[in-house]
Amino acid sequence: MKSVKVLSAGFVLTVGLFLSSFVWADDYAIDKVHSTVGFSVKHLMVSKTNGVFKDYDGTIKFDSNDLAGSKIEITVQTASIDTRMDKRDEHLKGPEFLDVTKFPAMTFVTKSIAKDGDRYNLTGDLTIKGVTKEITIPAEISGPVNSPMGGTVIGIDANFKINRQDYGVSFNKTMDNGGLMVSDDVSVDVSFEAGKK
Repeated sequence: MKSVKVLSAGFVLTVGLFLSSFVWADDYAIDKVHSTVGFSVKHLMVSKTNGVFKDYDGTIKFDSNDLAGSKIEITVQTASIDTRMDKRDEHLKGPEFLDVTKFPAMTFVTKSIAKDGDRYNLTGDLTIKGVTKEITIPAEISGPVNSPMGGTVIGIDANFKINRQDYGVSFNKTMDNGGLMVSDDVSVDVSFEAGKK
């Protein structure tokens, strides 16, 4: 009977040591006051028009020692687009562009996060206007650091390009010189500060 108890205790100790070897990814909440979801497109092929989405949310699970358990999910409300011009924003919200009534949100959900030198590659599904495509986003993930205001925070910064035609955002006009009124390439610039829950 004594040997059974010793074996049981040994088994429990072994399981405990095994589980303690795992590092669980931490949960972070996005701080919108210190975050931005922005974009820019070429207008008339001579200048850039910039804009932001003001309403977004998401969940971030991240630990540099547990990338397999790390995951990022972001949801952006398309009707929150703001380019500092109401008439243009209404056009962008309409069927020729984002069609926000039919497609109120666009999302990005990672499938994997891999270290690449000093940066990370975030591979996942980007869904815009009901079309989902797998993309890889190079990102800088900073921290965690202890905030002077309290708590632990990380930062995620990424800049990448997508072709809006791939997602059915197809409106355009050809100018007299043959150029396009709006470029197909959209430069996306996101910066998230997130606090540990």
